[in-house]
Order: sequence, then C-alpha cells, then structure tokens
Amino acid sequence: MKVFVEQLISDHIAHVQLRRPDLHNAFNEQVIEQLTGVFGELDKRDDVRAIVLSGEGKSFCAGADLNWMQKMVDYTFEENVADAGQLASMLNVIRCCSKPTIARVHGAVFGGGVGLVAACDVAVALDRAVFCLSEVKLGIAPAVIMPFLAEKMMPSAVQRYALTAERFDGVEAKRVGLVAKTVKTVDELDAEVGRIVEAIKATGPTAVAACKALIRETRDCEFDEALELMTRRIAELRASDEGQEGLKAFLEKREPGWCG
Repeated sequence: MKVFVEQLISDHIAHVQLRRPDLHNAFNEQVIEQLTGVFGELDKRDDVRAIVLSGEGKSFCAGADLNWMQKMVDYTFEENVADAGQLASMLNVIRCCSKPTIARVHGAVFGGGVGLVAACDVAVALDRAVFCLSEVKLGIAPAVIMPFLAEKMMPSAVQRYALTAERFDGVEAKRVGLVAKTVKTVDELDAEVGRIVEAIKATGPTAVAACKALIRETRDCEFDEALELMTRRIAELRASDEGQEGLKAFLEKREPGWCG
C-alpha cells in the first residue's frame, strides 16, 4: 500500500503529515485507514507528548478525493454506512487521542478537512487559509463531521456555513472558534505551533491525558453529575505518582521530573 500519511518523532513530538500534495491531501480509503492507524499507534507511545498534524504542499486537506467519491455513486446503503463509519472512526480516534493534537493549517481546508481541524485540540492557521463546508453543493451534507464542528464552532456559524457552503478565511475561522490563532506567514505558523508544543512539554503527561478525558466527559453530563465526577477525578490525580511529583516540585520550587 502506498504511504499517504507519514510520521516523524523528534524530541517527544510526533509530526504527522498528509502526503498527497498533487491532490491537495484529499481523503480516500487509504488515507483514512493510515491516519486511523498512525494516531492509534501514537496514542499508546509513552515517548510522545504531543502530535502536530499538517499537510504537504499547497493545502492542508481538500476533503474527499474525487475518485473515491466516484466509487460512492454505486455504493449500496449498507456500503455507504460502512464507508461513513470509517471516516467517523478516524476523526474520533484523533478527538479521543490521549496526546494533545495541534493542526497546522494552510491552503485549502474543505469538507472532511474542516472536520480534521475540528477533531484536533488546537488549530493554528494562516489568515489566508480557505475553509469551506462544501457538501451541500454536492447534494449531501457535512453529516459525519457535524458533531466535531458543533464542539468547536459557534452554532450560528455552523448553521450558516453548512447551509450556504460559503468560503471563509482563517480570520473568520478564528472568530467562530474553529481555530485558536491565525498568523500571516509560514514562519509565524511554525513558530506558533512550536510555542504551543513547548508549553505542552512543560505539563504533566498523565494530567494532560486526564484533562482531555474530563473535557469530553463534562460535555455529556448534567452539571451536578459533572461536579461529582470531577471531585473524584481531582482526588485520583492528586494521589497519583505524577500528581505527587508535580505538587512537591511546586512546593520545593524546582522543575518536575517530566521537564528533565
């Protein structure tokens, strides 16, 4: 199988890159399978502190590959369900990864590519990047990525851009919550991603993984249930080896062990 997703681990950071630059890094079955596998593998690695997702060439990800879409024309309902389920699983593997995930965004970001950005914890984009939920122009809807969009974007923005398929830039993507920060140049893009990575490396890895899980859990709980759950979680974290090390390091005015 041709490799469309490559990873490089350097200084405890995994750099995952989509590599179909001639097709603006569009999805097909192989890309989805490889992304799922890579993030699943990295999730289990103790030597990885964060994952940076990027795209080679002119674009981050232009959504679905036209040849792949052509195959869907002849799919049965059951085949369409299975196919959509693979995309959903891939996005959820990224969303639920225990490592912090950062999307480095440039160029075209269409359809499922917007879902990729939404599935990551933090996104930094060039202000001239072009986003589009283009599905309704094809007579379909951004159904699979909708739960991921709903977690990140303002509801009014999801409603507008999903219904109109209008294009919007990085500045607007920041305003509506899809990306955390926009910059003007590629050098600034890499520098900002680097700053976020360095901030993560100063945190406790177990605490960060727990924090990610807590954020997901509280979204699905009633307030009183969430409060009780969080009370138990903080007690568990304080009693953990990492929690003990972090608290002692703070009181002793030294760096915790994970910063060494």
